Amino acid sequence: MRSEEFVERYSVDRYHTDSLKWDSLESKFGDKELISMWIADMEFQVPEQVKEKMLERIQHGVFGYSNVPESYYDAYSKWMEERYQFPLKKEWIRFSTGCVTSIAWMIHAFTQPKDHCLILTPVYYPFFNVVTNNDRQLTVVDLTYQDGYFTMDYEAIEKAIIEDDVKLFVQCSPQNPTGRVWTEEELEKVLAICKKHDVIVVSDEIHQDFLIGDHPFVPASAVGNGHYNDIIVMLSSASKTFNLAGLLHAHIIIPDDHLRAKFDSFASGLNRTEMNIMGLVATEAAYTYGADWLTGLIETIKENYEYLRETLHHHYPDMTVCSLEGTYLVLIDMRSYVSPECLPNFIQNRCHLAVDYGDVFGEITNGFIRLNLATDPKYVKQAVANIIHGISDL
Repeated sequence: MRSEEFVERYSVDRYHTDSLKWDSLESKFGDKELISMWIADMEFQVPEQVKEKMLERIQHGVFGYSNVPESYYDAYSKWMEERYQFPLKKEWIRFSTGCVTSIAWMIHAFTQPKDHCLILTPVYYPFFNVVTNNDRQLTVVDLTYQDGYFTMDYEAIEKAIIEDDVKLFVQCSPQNPTGRVWTEEELEKVLAICKKHDVIVVSDEIHQDFLIGDHPFVPASAVGNGHYNDIIVMLSSASKTFNLAGLLHAHIIIPDDHLRAKFDSFASGLNRTEMNIMGLVATEAAYTYGADWLTGLIETIKENYEYLRETLHHHYPDMTVCSLEGTYLVLIDMRSYVSPECLPNFIQNRCHLAVDYGDVFGEITNGFIRLNLATDPKYVKQAVANIIHGISDL
């Protein structure tokens, strides 16, 4: 599906729908007239077949306790095999209400209070709190940044693991907010370090389906033909891919029998709720019928990114729009034109934008902004125009 067709068919106004992204602008930013480009969800309706399957369930009129049908596992495994050459086994899969909740569970299942957990910054900001709010110690290693591109510092990672006796590494792959899709070589290097020092790796792969550049996505458990599976837990969800976050449905994938048994032992002590039946229905439908829809979405994100990058570079060559290999979230290094301390006032009051600021992801990106490109191109074009005019008025 071409991007023009996709936008025409699926773009929707989300004002006055209790949308966190749009209807909380006044409470969060103090200005309800801003263009909302902060939180990671979209202005696009789900695929038609997803709505149809949900409506079928609604018309049945009963929403009681439900099994996970075999067709669900088949659809999910087929999606992973066809796209990433990684067929899933039913017995590997567990469920939760979301990936951050899953990270919290893994922290409790595989570490003890006061243990150190590693994150690589800049990174999705709940990674900080999910560690510290669960009475664990945070070990932070910065990624290396140069000319809009981020890489891992393996020497610093290993040094931090040894010095802090790190027990668990929370990995973001593809990486939010840097837009990196880690290569298999990069993943193998960091996994080898973790395996050497008995560090459990929890790999949040919620952005796996957004491949904007040329790098293929490699699931953590596929690295080295499964050589590192004894230390790996993968987390994923269709919620980002198909704009289903409100349905609270995510996957925990644990191929290793020992790790899975340890998690199951921990989970047996939780007051666990049943799964969200609408999350099951919507996710199965999305994986079964949503490929063409996703093609249109990715084309839209690519075109939004190219417009943003080329237009800003044309007007302000020293402004760095970071490389976007994956996700739909792009970092812009504003420091050549606006000082970090003046950036919030500039972005909100001159550019009239609601964004995430780089310092919430880590000190290394203080002076950056993160924009959500999974939106109608009209918002991207207006945002770019506002930034250009805002700088020209400085």
